[in-house]
Parts: sequence; C-alpha cells; structure tokens
Amino acid sequence: MRNKCVWKLLCCLLLMTAATLACVPAAAPQRADVKDDMLMWNLPARPAFRAMTEPDSGAVVPTARTVNLASPTLLPDIAAMTPQELDGLMLYPGGMPFGVKFMTEGVTVVGFCDVDLNGSKVNPATAAGLKLRDVILKVNGEPLAGASQLTEKIENCNGQELILLCRRNREEVEIRLTPVYSPAESRYKTGIWVRDSGAGIGTVTFILPDTGAFAGLGHGICDADTGELIAMRRGTVADVTISSVVKGAAGTPGELKGYFNPGKVGSLLGNTACGVWGVFSEIPECSSEPLPVGLRGDVQEGDAYILCTLDSNKMEKYDIQITNINRDATGSKCFTVKVTDPDLLAASGGIVQGMSGSPIIQDGKLVGAVTHVLINDPAVGYGIFLENMLVNMPILARS
Repeated sequence: MRNKCVWKLLCCLLLMTAATLACVPAAAPQRADVKDDMLMWNLPARPAFRAMTEPDSGAVVPTARTVNLASPTLLPDIAAMTPQELDGLMLYPGGMPFGVKFMTEGVTVVGFCDVDLNGSKVNPATAAGLKLRDVILKVNGEPLAGASQLTEKIENCNGQELILLCRRNREEVEIRLTPVYSPAESRYKTGIWVRDSGAGIGTVTFILPDTGAFAGLGHGICDADTGELIAMRRGTVADVTISSVVKGAAGTPGELKGYFNPGKVGSLLGNTACGVWGVFSEIPECSSEPLPVGLRGDVQEGDAYILCTLDSNKMEKYDIQITNINRDATGSKCFTVKVTDPDLLAASGGIVQGMSGSPIIQDGKLVGAVTHVLINDPAVGYGIFLENMLVNMPILARS
C-alpha cells in the first residue's frame, strides 16, 4: 500500500523556477508565479527558498561552484573503487544545508498562451505540435543557451519558420514552428512559456577531506511531471540560512524554509539518481573529524543518529532507528528510517523536505543518508546506503 502512495513533490525539487515568456516582450513582466532566478521571495535581498525534498508517501521528497586548486589535483575515482577501497575511505559527515541554483540543458516548455491576432486567438506552438515538458535543445541547428536566446530568435525571425530540435520522452523530435506577428505588441510571438533554471535547498551528506568535493540529497533533482533527472548545464552552490520549519503532519509534508546568502560557495558538477555532487571552494565547518565509510553490509537494524540543521542554524544530532534493510537496493530507498528523538519530533514532526541528504551515522561509521519521508507518517522515511552515493560520484579532475 505504501508504494501506491509514492508521489514526487517535484522529484527533489520544489523548484523555484526562472521562466521567460516567449509570447511577450523580454522586458515585460513575467507571470505572477514565475519571477526570476529566485522565486517566491518576499525578501528582495534575501529570497526565501523552498526545500528540495521528495515526498514519497509512502514517501515524501525531501532534496558546485568552480574551485581553483593551487596545483593540479586528481580526486579519487570513487566510482571505480572496490568495496575494500571504499571501506578504507574517510569522509567528513555533512549535516549543513546548502542551496543550489542551476541552468538546465535547453529550455523546457511549461505552458502555452494564445496570441491575439486581429481579434482571434491563435497558438503557433501547439499548432506546430509542441507539447508540455518538451525540452527545446536547438533552434535552426544552433544549441540553445537559455530562454532569453529563444526569445531573441523568435523576435528576430522576420516571420520565417524556425526548426526546433526537442527532447520528448527520451527521444529527439523536430518541430517546425512559424511565429506570428502581433500588431498589438509589434513583435513576433509563438505562444509558449519556457523554463531554463531552478533552485532549492537540501543537506550535505559528506565532504572528501583536503579536496572540497561533496555529495548531498541522496536522490536526484528530477522533473516534477516526468520524474526524469534534470539535465543541468551548470550550477552554483550557495550558503543557506534556515529561517523557519514547517512541521510535518499525516498527509502534509513539512519543510525547511530559508534564503540564500549572498555570493556562491561552490560549483554543482553532477546530478544522479543517488544524489548531487560538486566542489566547495572552502571546506565548511564540520561537526567531527572524518569518519570511516560503512558499507551496506555494515548497516544493522537498530539505533543510529542523523546530523541536520533546523532554524537554529546549528547542526544537531538526532536519534533514529533503522529497520527493513534491503541489502540488494541500488537506488535511494534502501532501508526505513524512524525518528525517535523527542526534540526533532517536537520541532519538525520528524523528517521534512530539505532534510534530504542528512548523514546517518551508526557505530561510528557514516553509513547513509535520509532521502524521503512518508506522507502518511512524517516520523518515518527512507535512507540510502552511502555506498550507493559513492559509486555514483564520478571522478573529479581539476587543474
């Protein structure tokens, strides 16, 4: 029954999307619910972000910048390590929140708006066969850098047909779209809304000593509708201040709310089904010395604890219990996590969106991370084996 309750509340991303309306002038106001790269903010200088978390009811969803290393450095090829080599790896446990702002590959069609043409309503985009969630990759054979570039190409088309290369359901399709001229607005329009960026907050799981390389979330950042991993063109990592905690209740997942602090602190380099990874420019303050990695065979049913940060903005340790271990699991739901700590239950109701990636420590080893919360019981969620996160973290090379 639990699996029937599984739903993706923005598959790890309660996205704050930056969208551009291709059917209005670039300088015109955007839709009320889509503002800019930092959305839903009431604080102009400190925009409030929602959490990257994945409800999965059975479970809810919870959720780097370029580093200039002094000398050529090759970080460990973790994905190629043997279990014996991983067993000897030492990692700083995370538990601190981090913010992600990213640009997608191409632009995604998120809506349609009819064009007023001499008193009649037309929509060139739908007439040409464009569909919601199509990702426009190229225009007339040229890779698309973002929504503003698409708007520019539409407005400068002089009524000529545009050939769009789109990705739809993992396949590439070609769409021939002819914009129409709107006398009222003195420009060419197509009738589509597109998105080329997103943002949200999550929790760091671990940091590699001496390198600044890190991983977090424990699940991927995915498209809300398709569930597919979002193909990112580039991303930055920002420091985050948690401003409040919305307590979870049965049927209503809670969340961490906060804002991005000025500047960036890292680069986001990868998005996988088992978490995101990147590099910090400076290693953040950690709660302990590096801990040994616990492999799937080390995880046992019983007591453990997690590290996470709530609205005190101080990393804390909270007791949990691990049950229902599936040692064959290769994804982000490997065992059940039940919050037993009275302080965490009182503050948040258990697991909330934004806690994705909170490291799980058992018997002195870093064994996994929180990934989901059950919609019908916020005290319970899922965890991922740390081993699964590690083997999905590609080699990082810097010069």
